[in-house]
Amino acid sequence: MSPLHDTSWKPWRRASPLGTQRPTKADLAAALHSRHGREDVLPYPIDEQNTGAIRVLAVGINPSPWTAAVNAPFARPGNRFWKSLATAGITDHVVDAASGLSPTDEQMLAELGFGITNIVSRPTARADELSATELRAGAQQLTQRVEVIRPNVVAILGVTAFRTAFSLPHATLGHQRTEPLKDWPETVQLWVLPNPSGLNAHENIATHAAKWRTVWSAAEET
Repeated sequence: MSPLHDTSWKPWRRASPLGTQRPTKADLAAALHSRHGREDVLPYPIDEQNTGAIRVLAVGINPSPWTAAVNAPFARPGNRFWKSLATAGITDHVVDAASGLSPTDEQMLAELGFGITNIVSRPTARADELSATELRAGAQQLTQRVEVIRPNVVAILGVTAFRTAFSLPHATLGHQRTEPLKDWPETVQLWVLPNPSGLNAHENIATHAAKWRTVWSAAEET
């Protein structure tokens, strides 16, 4: 059953400012220097409206310039996020976000109860360009938002950034104990998955998909 509250739901996010075109090098440079990220992918624009509407909230580290340029998450070709979701059977096709998210795909994600946000909104070429201060501030804000949205599961994509953001230097991939995390809602599961960037040589689409199946199953059992 769809977790959407409203059967008259319509996509609310802005389309890519580039239309149906992929970004040029100039577009990527402009997006990087703008310091503007991208809109979250959630059923509704206000956090309070999303309470009870999210099974899994996927949390990236921060937007790439490509993602910021087209206002779509994990948009850079070579990122394994969308292929992993399709391989896992969570989505029924591979979403092509390289030139933005289509309204049809936004509706599919909303009906699945699959939301997407970031720890930090500032775009960078690499996640390791973020400061510890930015990551920790982002983690605090994320915790506050999770308290409101109350997804079944939060899945953070990137263990290195997770360790810094939540001051857990020995954290590993997988299901996390949330007792050490100040103010984390006890009913919300927290998982850490690998960064889906093509630069992550330790994973492939099959291994990402296997982890996503586990997370999706945990969310449905909650």
